[in-house]
Amino acid sequence: MNSYKGVLKENLWDNNPVFVQILGICSTLAVTNNLTNTFIMTLSVVFVAGLTNFTVASIKHLIPGKVRMIIQTLIISFFVIIVDLLLRAFLPTVSKSLGPYVGLIITNCIIMGRAEAFAQSNKPLISLWDGITTGIGYMWILMAIAFIRELLGFGSLFGMQVMPEGFQTWTIMIMAPSAFFILGGAIWIINNIKLSKESSK
Repeated sequence: MNSYKGVLKENLWDNNPVFVQILGICSTLAVTNNLTNTFIMTLSVVFVAGLTNFTVASIKHLIPGKVRMIIQTLIISFFVIIVDLLLRAFLPTVSKSLGPYVGLIITNCIIMGRAEAFAQSNKPLISLWDGITTGIGYMWILMAIAFIRELLGFGSLFGMQVMPEGFQTWTIMIMAPSAFFILGGAIWIINNIKLSKESSK
């Protein structure tokens, strides 16, 4: 984990926060029926995770060990508030649609986990990279789920109709449990790919 390439591979595939660590599942259920909302939500996580890691790594020597978790939570809260204010100012419709889920980024165990496990013991720049790539690892799997759900549930992508007229939408894809069905299928497929690669070595 001491190289940028190694961090990238680890966070995007080998130790992906969603389909390997099974973290951030609430977001998978909450926002993945719409690609626009999913993109904004996951981009916010990339922003918060990256800057949280960078900040924690930069000031870790100044933080007393007994209160480090509280300080990390305050740092995360600071960046989440910035995201929330920017969304309210420039994307009010998206902000209203996401509702309380932006605020719940504060409790996202992916961000807290990387701050504690990586930023506390690494330098600022590679910690920033770790936070960004962890966020992207979270982003790509949620975007894939949102792609399937919006396409089949609404016949659209990013709100634009792409399926032909007369396409019968799948009501189940609009319902929250479909996210878990798709995620479960994705985990099964990805783990099979990994196992087949390992067995072929």
